[in-house]
Amino acid sequence: MSFESLGLTAELLRAVNDQGYAQPTPIQIRAIPVVLAGRDLLAAAQTGTGKTAGFALPLLQHLQKKPLRSHAPRVLVLTPTRELAAQVGESVQSYGKYLPFSTAVIFGGVNINPQIDKLRRGADIVVATPGRLLDHAQQKTIDLSRVEILVLDEADRMLDMGFIRDIRRILALLPKQRQNLLFSATFSEDIRKLASGLLHNPETIDVAPRNSTAERVSQQVYLCDKGIKRALLSWLIGSGNWQQVLVFTRTKHGANRLCTQLQRDGIEAAAIHGNKSQGARTRALADFKQGRVRALVATDIAARGLDIDQLPHVVNYELPNVPEDYVHRIGRTARAGHSGEATSLVSPDERAFLKDIERLLKQELPRATAQGFKPNPADLKPEADDRRPRHYHAPRHGHGQKSSRHSRPGSYGHQHRSASQHHTARSR
Repeated sequence: MSFESLGLTAELLRAVNDQGYAQPTPIQIRAIPVVLAGRDLLAAAQTGTGKTAGFALPLLQHLQKKPLRSHAPRVLVLTPTRELAAQVGESVQSYGKYLPFSTAVIFGGVNINPQIDKLRRGADIVVATPGRLLDHAQQKTIDLSRVEILVLDEADRMLDMGFIRDIRRILALLPKQRQNLLFSATFSEDIRKLASGLLHNPETIDVAPRNSTAERVSQQVYLCDKGIKRALLSWLIGSGNWQQVLVFTRTKHGANRLCTQLQRDGIEAAAIHGNKSQGARTRALADFKQGRVRALVATDIAARGLDIDQLPHVVNYELPNVPEDYVHRIGRTARAGHSGEATSLVSPDERAFLKDIERLLKQELPRATAQGFKPNPADLKPEADDRRPRHYHAPRHGHGQKSSRHSRPGSYGHQHRSASQHHTARSR
C-alpha cells in the first residue's frame, strides 16, 4: 500500500516524499483513514511505529479541507514530556510545510513570554504539555473553545506521571463536539477507563501485542556485581566501538554521577533528566544526535518520545522497577526499520526486576559474558561506583575484543585480561 492510496492530498504527499518515506507503516495504514473519516480513535502502538504521522497527516488534511480564519487553535495535541512535544511539533511542521498552517509548541521550563507572543499571532495547531497549557489557560493567553481535534499522545505515560487531574481540567475547557484521538503503548485498565469517558464510539486499533518488544531489537543481559557496572559499561562502549548509546539510570543523581565517570574514562557523555534546564536538555539531545556526545545518560523521562534516527545501542545501567518501562526504554532503538541492541547490566539486587521483565515478555533474555574484561579489584568494593578506578583505562577506538554471548551467566575469572593489557592494546 502507498501513501497515495490513503487519500492524502498532493501537498501532504509531497511533504512525505521529502521525508524519504515510500510506504506507510501498519499504524498509518489503519489510523489515517479512520481520522480522515472523522471517527474517534483508540490506538495502541509502540514508539517508533510511525504513529505521529498517523495522526499528523490526517489532521493537517482536515484543516486543509475546512479552512477557517481564526487565531484560536483548532487542533490540540497533548504530550507527557517537553522532548516529545518538541518532536511532535517538528513533525507537524515538516508534514505541513506546503500548507499555510501555523504550529505552536508549548511546554514548561522555558520563558512563557515567547509562547504568549506566538499564541497572540495565531496558531492552528498547538502541541503542549498539560501543566504549561493550564498556565496559559489561567492567564487567558490561549482560547481552547474552538478545538476541533484533540490528540492524547503517550496517554499511558501521562497517567503514569500523574497528569490525569490536569487532563480533566483541560477537557473541561474544550468544546463538547470534537474528534478525539488517544494513542497509548498499552491498553491498561486505566487507559480503557480514560477512553470510555473521552471517546465516542471509537475505532480501536492495536498494531502491536501488549508489551511486545521490537523484533529487530537484540537483547542481552550481563549479570555482574554492582561495583563493576561502570567499568563494564566503559569497556563495552570502547571494545565495541559504540559511537552512540543511550544509557538509562533510575535516579537523576545516578545519571549525573555516571556521566561524570564516563567522561573521566575518556567517553564523551551528557546527562538528561528532569532537574536539567530545558536549554541543557535540548543541547544534550542535539549534541547526541549530531555525534558530539557518544553516551547520553538519562532517567525514564527519556524513555518515551525521544526520536533518535538509527540509534544502535540502549543500555539499562539499572533495571526499571516497573517492567513495562523496560519495553519503553528499549523501544528507543530499532526504529523505522533499523536494527538495534539492548544491553542490561543486572546486579544481584536487581534479579527480581529481571524476573518480572522476563515474565512480562514471556521469554528468558539471553545472558552474555565479556571475554577479555577484568575489572580492577577496587571496582568490586561496595562503593566503587562512586569513584574512578585507579588503574582502569577505557578503550576508545574499538581495538578491544568484543563480547560474546552465551546461554548462561558468565563469570569474571581467569579468562580475562588485565586493565593494563587493555591499555597496551589501545595504545598500539
